[in-house]
Amino acid sequence: MASHPLAPTWLTADVDGNELVDGVWASSVTRNSAGEVLVAGAHVSALAQEFGTPLFVIDESHARNRAVEVRNAFESAFSAVGTHAKVYYAGKAFLSTEIVRWVTEAGLNVDVASGGELAVALAAGIDASRVGLHGNNKSQAEIERAVDVGVGTIVIDSFIEIGRVADAARRAGKKQRVRLRVNSGVHAHTHSFLATAHEDQKFGVTIADAPDLVAEIRSHESLEFVGLHCHIGSQIFGTDGFAESAARLLALHAELLKEGPVPELNLGGGFGIAYTPADKPTPIEEIAQEIASVVSTECSRLGIDIPVICVEPGRAVIGTSTFTLYEVGTVKDVSVDVEDDNGVPTGESAIRKYVSVDGGMSDNARPALYGADYSVRIANRVSDAEPALVRVAGKHCESGDILVYADYLPGDVKPGDLLAIPATGAYCWSLSSNYNYLTRPPVVAVKEGVARVIVRGETEEDLLARDMGVIRKVNT
Repeated sequence: MASHPLAPTWLTADVDGNELVDGVWASSVTRNSAGEVLVAGAHVSALAQEFGTPLFVIDESHARNRAVEVRNAFESAFSAVGTHAKVYYAGKAFLSTEIVRWVTEAGLNVDVASGGELAVALAAGIDASRVGLHGNNKSQAEIERAVDVGVGTIVIDSFIEIGRVADAARRAGKKQRVRLRVNSGVHAHTHSFLATAHEDQKFGVTIADAPDLVAEIRSHESLEFVGLHCHIGSQIFGTDGFAESAARLLALHAELLKEGPVPELNLGGGFGIAYTPADKPTPIEEIAQEIASVVSTECSRLGIDIPVICVEPGRAVIGTSTFTLYEVGTVKDVSVDVEDDNGVPTGESAIRKYVSVDGGMSDNARPALYGADYSVRIANRVSDAEPALVRVAGKHCESGDILVYADYLPGDVKPGDLLAIPATGAYCWSLSSNYNYLTRPPVVAVKEGVARVIVRGETEEDLLARDMGVIRKVNT
């Protein structure tokens, strides 16, 4: 099939609009002989009937196994160079009490970035010493609660926070372990909104300023400095950025050792996953081995012991475990002017098929926020109809409410079809909203053919529960 003139260059024209590509979908996702998608043995049509759509569907075994794979990759790589690794699950990707239990049972710690995320982690029964607290503007209440419950480490993000954490720990009669977030100056090749190691950004402090802040931390008896922290971006392929950042941080780490112990170094996360068949993420084992090699080489060159290395994957653990299930509401062909690579109209037009579903940017804001690409498949059947270039749109009153900018589906896609968008485990439910007063979808975990709700979907009663006008009317 010839390439569609409106298709992006990465989308190949010979794509099979029915294929479930390995690496993009959870490991148990298959089609049965009738063409229906199954996850861990459960039929999507039965899931839609029981729980409704939109619906987040997690392959529980995939998520649990992936957590173990990531932990093993880093533990093995750093054991080989004479140290050990601590893996923190970055809860901002997607957090619920069940997820906390899965990752902690897999041997991971948990990283949280707010009082609410801390509350979820604690409600799951995690030992607070296995939790790390992030945030560029932690409230006094958040700091005091973290200290009181015994959070393992607090990541200090500014000079002001040093005094706040020190005072909270002193009043509680505790010695609080802390890290200092530093910008390494390394910018990973990612969307600018996701890049978090620029000098001109809200997180952390510069390498040049770090020694003075560490000296200030060490001056407080209620604080224990355990090391530096850095995060260079998100959805990163390759290892060059991580390697360069590690090298820069180790030079600072060596300097800080002259004035006291620095037992750990936290290199953050940001490891990418496949959202479309065109994505080729670096295997987590390769990432771990490359970072370990760089750390070992740099420590040898600097003449220092290799510290304990901490990492914080989130998307790499949970991202591909999940797909979102929608029902098609309308389909329409739109004639679009074709432009060349420079944006100049060619005088020709082409058809883009708009497929609208019953969710949208309220359950997946990433395409609207970042221009993120996803793929899509009809989930309740297969078809030998000629492939058509589709754009999957949501139902919100926003022209930017797009879920999939471009993919090929069988041209007979129609109202009532179930569509599944894979790799929605990270930063989809966690970024969800009630825009246009849509209710947030439920999340179900499927294992061995059995589905159970781990986060219930909202109802209209939930939406109205905080509206004081409704409450006043009921009480009058």
